Amino acid sequence: MTDHAQIDRDGTARDQGSNQSGMRDRNERLVLTILRRQGALPKAEIARRTGLSAQTVSVIMRALEADGLLSKGEKLRGRVGQPSVPMELAPEGALFFGLKVGRRSADLLLVDFVGRILDRRHLTYRYPTPAQTLDFARDTVAELMATLSPAQQGRIAGLGIASPYFLWEWGNAIGVDESEMSAWRGFDLEAEVGRLFDFPVHLGNDATCACGAELVFGTGPRPRDFLHIYLGYFVGGGVVLNDKLYVGASGNAGAIGPMPIITADGTPSHLMEVASLIRLEQRLLAAGGDAAQMWNNPEAWNFDQAVVDAWLDEAIPAIANAVLAAISIIDFPAIVIDGSLPGEIRTRIVEGVAAHLGRLDPSGLILPEILPGTQGHAARGLGAASLPLSKRFMLET
Repeated sequence: MTDHAQIDRDGTARDQGSNQSGMRDRNERLVLTILRRQGALPKAEIARRTGLSAQTVSVIMRALEADGLLSKGEKLRGRVGQPSVPMELAPEGALFFGLKVGRRSADLLLVDFVGRILDRRHLTYRYPTPAQTLDFARDTVAELMATLSPAQQGRIAGLGIASPYFLWEWGNAIGVDESEMSAWRGFDLEAEVGRLFDFPVHLGNDATCACGAELVFGTGPRPRDFLHIYLGYFVGGGVVLNDKLYVGASGNAGAIGPMPIITADGTPSHLMEVASLIRLEQRLLAAGGDAAQMWNNPEAWNFDQAVVDAWLDEAIPAIANAVLAAISIIDFPAIVIDGSLPGEIRTRIVEGVAAHLGRLDPSGLILPEILPGTQGHAARGLGAASLPLSKRFMLET
């Protein structure tokens, strides 16, 4: 057998794993990845899907259980012979911090091994600064660590950061002078946060991290390839190919915000200027409303419905046209749409984009299924937490 594996649609590993003792760590990742994607499985089924021998799987499962990463599920009865015992991921097996740094707010999440949010802290501001971000990370991690037992503290496996790339750009768009954001230019956020802690720290683009949260923690069936569109202060995206997050040469793949579009009145524009939450904020302020709730309580808006409707009437066709452009490059069978917004608004966007696509000319293209995301406002923080999880406990090839 080779030492390269790829997990098939049903969770079976192709080019299956190695039984050599030197590959144990990789085979452990293979087992953990399959259990994360497929749910609880008995040892015999894990052996079948990985191609590893039953003895090797037993050794791996015992080691992972001893390390607290796996636990026994309920016995499966009703079959011939002894009932089998499925193994599943242990929620308390490892803990992670996820730091989201946005243009209007920051969040720090404490996440367990299966993606449950155990605790979180939220900070809003007019605009972010490096010093404020470092203070928030240091103080909040210390605060959350103080709530954990010594055993739980020993389970902390890393911190991920989800932040927009080129954070210093578009200062004027968020209502601050470009010079006030210039401190971010050349600032190594990953390295500076890493100096604060003795566990690994990893950095990713915020929209790509939102896509990663859907990939690692998302619920329900999904295709192996999809484009993830995330509506935050600026709209962004992520690309999943063959069940793997594709980040591109510079880590910025799927950054659909700058995608050129034509608005309903024929004006050339960009997707982020029409479909981003900044556009809704501008509409709310122009109507004399208070947009602060968008950042303080993103899952429960109480805005003038006419203003929200006007934004949706503008945003939905723009997203649909961007989808049509995207599938002309990669034949995505599905588009997943999520955002830092209430669930009912996400539903309207998903249904609206699907309906508008049906009115466009798709000649030569196969229209994708439009699906709702499952992570909402927490997606970027969860995606940040998934960075150390993926690097340490999942198979990426």
